[in-house]
Amino acid sequence: MSTSRILKWTTGACEAVLGVPILGAAIVLGYLWAPLGIMLILHIITLIFTLKDGGSPIGSILGIITSCIAWIPFVGMTMHIITAILLMINAAKPDRTTLENKQYYA
Repeated sequence: MSTSRILKWTTGACEAVLGVPILGAAIVLGYLWAPLGIMLILHIITLIFTLKDGGSPIGSILGIITSCIAWIPFVGMTMHIITAILLMINAAKPDRTTLENKQYYA
């Protein structure tokens, strides 16, 4: 499994936790919005590895947008949930470089 896929699973799980209505709000407010900054950094790192591995960057780009606007109460919760779903769908798909390696060695 590539690094980008592991990062997509990780950031997707974190986004899913932040998307839970009361729990996500408690985490974000309890740590004074620091989780949004941490998620922004993780999404940028995931985007870099995803582009390197030839995967779909949609989930990471949406994660960056989500981290920037998630301070808005209900919009943030909705965006966290949508981002988590997209990241996990993208993580379940193999990257292009993985497919090319399988074809090369087959």
